[in-house]
Amino acid sequence: MIYWEIFLAFFIPGILGYGGGPASIPLVENEVVNRYEWMTTQEFSEVLALGNSLPGPIATKMAGYIGYAEGGWLGAGVALFATVAPSLILMVALLSLLLKYKDSPRVKKMSSLVRPTIAVLLGVMTWGFFADSIEASGGIQTAVLAIISFILMEKMKVHPALVIAGALIYGAVFLGG
Repeated sequence: MIYWEIFLAFFIPGILGYGGGPASIPLVENEVVNRYEWMTTQEFSEVLALGNSLPGPIATKMAGYIGYAEGGWLGAGVALFATVAPSLILMVALLSLLLKYKDSPRVKKMSSLVRPTIAVLLGVMTWGFFADSIEASGGIQTAVLAIISFILMEKMKVHPALVIAGALIYGAVFLGG
């Protein structure tokens, strides 16, 4: 039963997450945190941060980790397959159709309408992480980390993976995380 749940937890967001990993992350969070309660929001945000700091597609890294945590190596394989299966199915089944209508004004209009929805979903997820951070670490700690992270990434052009790693180390050393 756990393998079926792992499959559904990653297959459904893969179907609904138009745009790939970033678009499906809030949907995966809903499945993993709210529906199956395998993780807390804090744990999920840590997995997301770790997944963001590593090279490659984030959805597959998160699926592998969460699948392994819930079902061992077989669970990791099931989660990885479930993550890529929707794209694989669509690529095989609909490639010719997409090529035929790729320049259609209706298809372009639909894509332009979906993007704001994805932005709102990511914003809601970010706000949830921010609120949890304030609750766990305090407003001052969170604000200082956010400001330092912004300066490092935007002004000093430090790679986000290094900023995330630094924040993780800071949290482990100074906050007991």
